[in-house]
Amino acid sequence: MELKKEFIRQIESIISTSKEKAIRSVDTHRVMMYWEIGKEILEEEQEGKDRAVYGDFLIKTLSEALEPQYGSGFSYRQLYLFRQFYRTFPIVNALRSQFNWTHYKTLIRIENKEKREFYIAENEKNNWSARQLERQINSQLFERLLLSNDVKAVLSVARKERVPTDVKEIIKDPMVLEFLGLKRESAYYEKDLEQAIITHLQEFLLELGNGFSFVARQKRIHIDGDEFFIDLVFYNRLLQCFVIIEIKTTKITHQDIGQLQMYVNYYDRFEKQDFENSTIGILLCTDKNDAVVKITLPENNKNIVASKYQLYLPTEQQLIDEIKREIEKLDSESNS
Repeated sequence: MELKKEFIRQIESIISTSKEKAIRSVDTHRVMMYWEIGKEILEEEQEGKDRAVYGDFLIKTLSEALEPQYGSGFSYRQLYLFRQFYRTFPIVNALRSQFNWTHYKTLIRIENKEKREFYIAENEKNNWSARQLERQINSQLFERLLLSNDVKAVLSVARKERVPTDVKEIIKDPMVLEFLGLKRESAYYEKDLEQAIITHLQEFLLELGNGFSFVARQKRIHIDGDEFFIDLVFYNRLLQCFVIIEIKTTKITHQDIGQLQMYVNYYDRFEKQDFENSTIGILLCTDKNDAVVKITLPENNKNIVASKYQLYLPTEQQLIDEIKREIEKLDSESNS
């Protein structure tokens, strides 16, 4: 007699689900333990007259008592983190059950409250792993979205207080594609970059942002006997529209913009349903002239976006310099 494979898979599924629940339960209890320890440390510290001196003495003495018995998880550094954890999240109801301790260790490093709230909201919405959260912080996601939005707009979309109405609210410029594993000093053909994106599609969707799903690559379209191929087609359920991406491994020209506009027009006229919004086109390029982009497109353009990509994580200084350039550009435009 032989057991049915479906029956075995069902049992395996039950075991796997139970193990995942057990791990999540352990993580939740561990987070609560660390929070309660942090609360006790901070409250005891506030009893001292010289809090800074007493606080350091308190944590050092406590670690010397606990570490020999419970291990390195209760070292001076860890106890200090527990204290910071409670200071950052003083309300127990603000803790998220889907966040583990690694999530919180990453979040408490963020001093800016608005920035931290953004990553909490995005993590909760997208169910990022701790590794994905760290990658988004290291790639300066918050700062990149601020290049074309204000803090209030970025936070309201992250918190689901409103649905984004403009592509610039979710598309980053620049996009960071370090996960492709391509060397930045090398030259690549567009097909190489496209293939790397398909190979790392999950990471690319994470970089694109909320609501994206993959539709097609090298999508063939016919226009009155002529044949064209669109590099990548996605759909965004938040914006309720198709999103076309054309890849350029050189500085974009007005011809590139015109080609993308043609693809957008085609999708609007032949693929888009009546209930859907207008198609969005993204030119993913190594470099761009913003003035050329602006002059080539209509003044009321909201459907074509040129976004630079880079194959390495940006430094904080690079993002600061970029934000300063954007502010100077806006000031110059308002004064002209």
